[in-house]
This record gives sequence, structure tokens and C-alpha cells, in this order.
Amino acid sequence: MSDIANTSFFNDVCAFFDHAAQFTKHPAGLLDQIKACNSVYRFRFPIRRGNGSVEVIDAWRVEHSHHMSPTKGGIRYSEMVNEDEVMALAALMTYKCAIVNVPFGGAKGGIKINTRNYNIGELENITRRFTVELVKKNFIGPAIDVPAPDYGSGEREMSWIADTYYTMNPGQLDAMGCVTGKPIALHGIQGRREATGRGVAIAIRECVGVAEDMKELGLTPGIEGKRVIVQGLGNVGYHTTKFLSELGAVIVGLCEYEGAIYNSNGLNLEEVVSHRKDTGSILGFKGAEKEFKNSSMGLEQECDILVPAALENQITSANIGHIKAKIIAEAANGPTSPEAAAAFTERGGIIIPDMYCNAGGVTVSYFEWLKNLSHVAFGRMDKRYEENANLNLVTMVEKMTGVSLSQEQRSLVVKGASELELVNSGLEDTMVRSYHEIREIKMNNPKIVDLRTAAFVGAIEKVAVSYMNMGIWP
Repeated sequence: MSDIANTSFFNDVCAFFDHAAQFTKHPAGLLDQIKACNSVYRFRFPIRRGNGSVEVIDAWRVEHSHHMSPTKGGIRYSEMVNEDEVMALAALMTYKCAIVNVPFGGAKGGIKINTRNYNIGELENITRRFTVELVKKNFIGPAIDVPAPDYGSGEREMSWIADTYYTMNPGQLDAMGCVTGKPIALHGIQGRREATGRGVAIAIRECVGVAEDMKELGLTPGIEGKRVIVQGLGNVGYHTTKFLSELGAVIVGLCEYEGAIYNSNGLNLEEVVSHRKDTGSILGFKGAEKEFKNSSMGLEQECDILVPAALENQITSANIGHIKAKIIAEAANGPTSPEAAAAFTERGGIIIPDMYCNAGGVTVSYFEWLKNLSHVAFGRMDKRYEENANLNLVTMVEKMTGVSLSQEQRSLVVKGASELELVNSGLEDTMVRSYHEIREIKMNNPKIVDLRTAAFVGAIEKVAVSYMNMGIWP
């Protein structure tokens, strides 16, 4: 995340924290407690490869804050992962959960591998062994620490974790709540896969919907027609692009590690994805006006909104001067360095900060965890009752007015909410409320000039209240 190679990602997060902390009135000791990582577990374990050789794997699990239990955070599978990165991501999870009012402490995990170098059997072996190590040290459990997918992991890995945990805890009623992001068939929840991308799209919609703020940027309010460049076509980037397109935005640029493409009139997401599946690259797409072998060049093209949805440290002082977007929506964790963020804000740009912008995933993970603890799917108890009640109401209104609804109209009015609809409703409400809560903090303090600082101030206040309620601080 930093402009200097030797600078720590965690220290950059702490720098953002320290800047925001000056706008609070809490004692230094309490602020230090909130900022520090409570538990850092680094471990190594051997696995046997398919060719018979033995390889030692480095892994981490960090529990940043125990102000609420359980702690919550994804597991990153990457050969670039390190302790500093996991600590930083765990800290961001604490603040993220506080911002969207999800009652978890922050955590994060990392396994230092390149998944492309292992077959499915080896990945399963690594994941299950990782889980065993967490169980041995009491670093996983539905009331202790609940992992989730992150870069390089997904539903498959979460199912291996759940099965391993349950195997080691036979008879535990809430065992499936030990991890979220599971497949539906293994007690997952509808809408989790696309939740982060949907949340990013909602965050952007709320931002551009404030006429006062858009006027200062020289933009018209509303998402319709806004030109967007998205970096990264993984799960988050793909769904962000999909939902922004559905909201009326024009996707003018797409960037991946192999390069970038641009078309001022818009790109068709599904056509690009299909082309990449066929060729292995977004380059060569016939609908592109321009293409760049250097992916970072794609970030510097004309647009209104830039959505970095890849890894950290993508926008730095080296390229911020070339970024033409007026809004940066941080779908990834830590994509903008402190120096770049300050420069962008100084010139009047708006950054929708990562710890709010990509909070859709942990929000729906919270819903999945609740589902696992209650042992019943959302909507199962009341969907049919709701439909019958609505039908009785429609029938009564038709008799009183003499107006009959068509079958299509009747179905629309009578329909009870499904699990997916309830999840999406809860996600949207969370993202909408949280954005305006952050903006209100900013508007109420003239010294706060950016949404990130406002988000940190809100998070610090909420975590501080939790610690004070423990009786540690008067």
C-alpha cells in the first residue's frame, strides 16, 4: 500500500488510524489498544506433494480485536502474503465491521502459496492441515474466530474448512458456523458469492446520488451514464461491473494482470469474459478501441469512477497524477497509498474507502453466521404466511373496489420474500445507512476532509464504546 517498498502496510493502516484519532477524545491507552493486533499466530506445517516430496507451508492467522466475539476475516491464498499484510487486513476488518454495525472483531488469515502450482488434492490437503492447526490453538470456532473466503480462496476451500472443523468437533450443534462463504448445500446462504460486488455498486450509487457532492466534482447526480473503469475481473470485480452496468453506468475500461482494454462508448462485460475464457486474455477483444499491455495504463484513461478491485498498492504517488477519475471506489483492500490518497483528496476527488466500500462480503457473512446459529433459512418460517396474508388483502381490496388485478400483477403483490431477496434487502440497507452515517461525520466536522477519515472516526468511536463497556476504561 505504501509508496516506499520497505514501508509496512500495517503501519499505513495505523497512519490512517492516527490521523483520524486526533478527531476523537479518547485517552492514548485506549487508542493504542484499539490499534494493536491482539493475537498474531504464525505457523509452518509440512504437506506431501503428489510426486511424493514434502513441502513446508507458511501460514498466519491474526485476531486484531477482541472487543466483540467472534472475530471475523478471510483467508488469503497468495505467494505474496506475509505477516504484515495479514495484520493490516485484520485491522481493516475490525474497522469495517464497526462501520457497518456487524458485531465481530477483526481477523485475517494467510497461506503463502500460489494456488496455480498445486492440484486440487494438494490444495485440499493444505486447507485441511491449516484448519487443524487453527483448531489446535483455539483460533477457529463459531464463537471464537470465523474465517471466510479472500483472494485465492472460495466456496470449495470453505467447505473443506467446515468439514475438517466438524470432524474434530463431533456433535457440536453450531459447527457449520465456524466459517462463512460456504456452498449453499453446506449451509451457505443465497447471495454471498456476489455480496461484495453488489455492496460496492450500492456504495457507488449512494455516493453519486448526493447532488451537493457531485456538483463540486462537476458531475450530474445519479449513476446513469457514469463512465467506469474496473481493475480486476475476479469475483468482486466481475460482480461490481455487472451490477454497475445494470444500474446504468457505462463500463469504459477493464484491467487485468495481462493488460487493459478501453472503449469510450462502453464494453460488454459478458463478451469480454467470454473472450478471456477462449483466449486466456482480455487483450485482443474486438470491442476495444485501445488496449495496453501494461495494465496500470488502463487506470489512467478517461472516466468518472475508478474501481480498483485487485490487490493493495495499485494507486501510488507514482501514478496518482495521471489518474483522471473524479471518484475512486476501493473495492480491493488498501489499493491507494496514503500519499496518493492525500493528493487525490487535495485536488477535490472523492475516495470511497475500502473498509466501507467492500463491506458487503462481511455483511452477508454475518447473515450466513446467523443462519447457521439459528439452523433455519431466512424466509422459511414466514414466506408462505406472508403470501397468504397478502393474497387475502388483495382479494378484499378487489371486492371493495371492483378492480381485478392481472395474474402478473397479483403475483407481484402477493409474493413473499425469498432468502436471496431478504439477504439483498439487508445488504442494501446496511450499505445505504453506513454511507450516509460516514458522510454525516464528515459534514459535521469541517476539519475532516475525506470519507476515509470520517469512516475511521466512526469506527474508533464504536470500538471504544465496546471496550469501555467492558469496564477496562472508565
